Amino acid sequence: QVQLVESGGGVVQAGDSLRLSCTPSGGDFSKFAMGWFRQDPGKERVVVTAISSTGSAYYKDAVKGRFTISRDNAKNTVYLQMNSLQPEDTAVYFCAARIRGYMFKPGDYPYWGQGTQVTVST
Repeated sequence: QVQLVESGGGVVQAGDSLRLSCTPSGGDFSKFAMGWFRQDPGKERVVVTAISSTGSAYYKDAVKGRFTISRDNAKNTVYLQMNSLQPEDTAVYFCAARIRGYMFKPGDYPYWGQGTQVTVST
């Protein structure tokens, strides 16, 4: 059983930065593709960024140039560095994992973290 533990959310002001972390337990982290999704209240969960097991990354247009996903296989951890945060980035952020390549839909990921709230105030 794979369990994902997220950390790093919080309340910040527009223009600030945050770094989220996600550490899976169980399974071979080096074989996981990892994704970060976010969800606003009453809306569907959408992909923000994802990284393959080999390090290639995808970014949603709205976060390109501001967010960076990275992974440290030695620490079994994936990071989401969020810079120049804006109020529209406010959401619950979820980490997800799957075997093989990354995908873009929540249903493609069998393993999920509990979510961490990111709130960006003006």
